[in-house]
Amino acid sequence: MPAKGSGEGSIYYNKQRKRWNAQHKEYDVKTGKMKCKTKSFKTEEEARKYLGTIMYQKENPIYIEHNGIPLCEVMRANLKLKYDTNQISPTQFGRVTRTIEKLEKTPIGSKNIDEITSDEIQEYLNTVINLSNSSIKKIYGQFSQVFKIAMNKGYIMQNPMVNVIRPISQKQNKVVRALTVEEQQAFTDYLINKDLKNCKYRNVFLIQMYMGLRVGEALALTTHDIDLKNKKANVHRTLTTDENGAVIMGNKTKTYAGTRILPIPEFLYPYIIEQMQIAEQQKYNEEKLLFKPNNNKYTRRCNVNAELHRILKREFNITDISTHSLRHSYGTRCIESGMSPVVVQRLMGHTDITITLNTYTSVFDKFKQDEIDKVNKYYLNENLISNNFLDDKSNYEER
Repeated sequence: MPAKGSGEGSIYYNKQRKRWNAQHKEYDVKTGKMKCKTKSFKTEEEARKYLGTIMYQKENPIYIEHNGIPLCEVMRANLKLKYDTNQISPTQFGRVTRTIEKLEKTPIGSKNIDEITSDEIQEYLNTVINLSNSSIKKIYGQFSQVFKIAMNKGYIMQNPMVNVIRPISQKQNKVVRALTVEEQQAFTDYLINKDLKNCKYRNVFLIQMYMGLRVGEALALTTHDIDLKNKKANVHRTLTTDENGAVIMGNKTKTYAGTRILPIPEFLYPYIIEQMQIAEQQKYNEEKLLFKPNNNKYTRRCNVNAELHRILKREFNITDISTHSLRHSYGTRCIESGMSPVVVQRLMGHTDITITLNTYTSVFDKFKQDEIDKVNKYYLNENLISNNFLDDKSNYEER
């Protein structure tokens, strides 16, 4: 066992307090000198584990740079690893970076990872209940990941997240509603009676409403993605943003299932041809984007959304519809037409059928009775039940 107070740390028993002490030396940033730090434990094993953790930390570059391992530095290292291994997009990288920067300004965000308790984490999470459940889930996930990493790397002896409960937001979950059939018909009539000079995003809105594309997917379409002969569109990229918020062309869709070949509805054909002709004649449009502004390389999604809000508010007094609602309207019409959920999943580019089922729960419920009626009709046709049975059941329910 190293001598008491040596640079490698030491373990010794305090007879008076009947506790095992783990002692090591640490550089004091304020004084510029080494100082002894001592922590006591009930058992020798706990003390040895703690000292081993400290010695392991000291070999880490983060520890050397910061004289400890700050929580936010581990978060940054984990984020960079994900980005370097292409697990997250530049947009996600920028968003999480900003979250870490905000956390760093809080009391818990400025502490070393081995000093943070479950109560401190819980106290911090309870302060963000004004955010959406989605945001809270992401923040909670960041903490869970970073402390799991800390355990695996030997930075800490126990994972404080074991006793932490993810709080529920004070906000109601935001529901993206679809246009009603009447609203969609009125909006479509408005669009097709406008030329592009008076409604420059007309064809974006139509493609979203009648092909179900995300707005970034629609804005990423090029003339090369359109198969005029077979009337199909190849969706394989999306406009996104980099870590600094600048609009860039992504090399893939939002999810792997987003890459898909979609049929172009017959009535949309002329509008897509119109957009292709514009792209072919447009200067400084080497990519042949269907939707490219003259003054910028790419169209900003927020500009399309803002224009949609202005039109719907001014013309129809509708204030709760976004560009994503147009895509949602397409999915809703597909289900209302009787389309199989699996087909809807493929057309919408959902990674899992449960996403489709959960997103359109209310629509499926609306048509559940129709499907039950089909089963009952089948029973009758196959003589599995009689009309007398149904009549008796109806009379019973009336009573």
